[in-house]
Amino acid sequence: MYFRPRRITSVVAVRRRPDPSDTPTRTPTSADGRSQDREILRLAVPAFLALVAEPMFLLADAAVVGHLGTPELAGLGIAAVVLQTAVGLCVFLAYGTTAGVARRMGAGDLRGALSLGLDGVWLATGLGAVITVGGVLLTDPLVAAFGVGGEVAGHATTYLRIAFLGTTPLLVMLAATGVLRGLQDTRTPLVVAVVGNLLNVVLNVALVYGLDLGIAGSAIGSVVAQVACAVALTAVVVRGARRHDAPLRPDLAGVRAAARAGVALVVRTLTLRAALLVTTVAVTLDARGDDGADRIATHQLAMTLWTFLAFVLDAIAIAAQAITGRALGAGDVDTARALTRRMVRWGLWSGVVTGIAIAALSPVLGPLFTDDPAVPDLLVPVLLVAAIGQPAAGVVFVLDGVLIGAGDGRYLAWAGLLVAALYAPVTLAAAVWWDAGLLAVWVLFCGLFMGGRLVTLLHRARGDAWLRTGATVDA
Repeated sequence: MYFRPRRITSVVAVRRRPDPSDTPTRTPTSADGRSQDREILRLAVPAFLALVAEPMFLLADAAVVGHLGTPELAGLGIAAVVLQTAVGLCVFLAYGTTAGVARRMGAGDLRGALSLGLDGVWLATGLGAVITVGGVLLTDPLVAAFGVGGEVAGHATTYLRIAFLGTTPLLVMLAATGVLRGLQDTRTPLVVAVVGNLLNVVLNVALVYGLDLGIAGSAIGSVVAQVACAVALTAVVVRGARRHDAPLRPDLAGVRAAARAGVALVVRTLTLRAALLVTTVAVTLDARGDDGADRIATHQLAMTLWTFLAFVLDAIAIAAQAITGRALGAGDVDTARALTRRMVRWGLWSGVVTGIAIAALSPVLGPLFTDDPAVPDLLVPVLLVAAIGQPAAGVVFVLDGVLIGAGDGRYLAWAGLLVAALYAPVTLAAAVWWDAGLLAVWVLFCGLFMGGRLVTLLHRARGDAWLRTGATVDA
């Protein structure tokens, strides 16, 4: 991890070496481009692998539970939607903590960076406790809201009530991962994610089949694995805090500040999830004919593939959060600008590569997921639209990460609300009144929603309002 803006070292063995280069003031030359590329890759590649590893918890559960029977698998699907929504809204614990810690580190205040990070961990603990209690008490009505009954509802309730006990460790994992990313370490979260997933698989098989606990065993195994991951990540952060005399006890003022800073990022996240929900609703409203099921299935496959590709682009965004926060914390506006331009190029070309890949593979992807011949035929044009939108999506993801790293959450929230307020009524009206088909909805999603985000983010990045320097900044 980093202590000085440019020097890699370990958070548990770092030593302060006075050096004028601690706060660089020069603009990087073209020769620095290669070193910047190496730094981006050093952060982005492990971040990508960790992002891919995160959904494996539920995939492993699905693989194990699926062999119990269709009702069990359907129940797991319902529980997964609830859990992913609850945890997804708390992603600010990782993003906000990354930005804040990176700023303090860039300013040369590693003790303050670790202290701020621990405030985020304590906030995660408190939020997790509230969500756990509320989730356990509201499990029955949450499952009932999906309109299922019988065996499916019973299995969903069983899994969800147990799985809610893992909410606190999941949120602590988010916060601790944010601390380590802010300290320029994306490898440790990757190692923990891989080991945690392996542990999850072993526990699931042992409890579900070895002890014959059924779907409850799957939930218990996941919770135990999540606790182990949370303990491992927190131990790394605590060890660094002790070495640098950062306080371990919760600082109520710091926890409140972390919560306030997270509000804007929660709003931003809500606008993104609302756009995805509106897109799915529009497809569902359009799918009222005999081939409605085919169109809904096609949309689900396309969105799943789009989400996977987003992992590639989001990995660069995570690097952008850490690098931007560090540069601005060091007061180096020129480097922040130069690195932003470099990362935007990375995002653009990553989008070009993923776009070409999905376009080339579009004819063969459908048959991998379904035997229904209608779905692959519908999927190809949708994936071509998604492929065309990938370069813009790459730039959007990077600039989103840059502005999060700069602590510009308030602008992201307002920009997100503006784009969502434009996208939602147009898309729903297109589905209800103009009979827009599946392909048209995806054109609106890639063109209007992602295009709107691109315009608002480029507008902000070209200005100077986000370039606020120093160890701290108001969100």
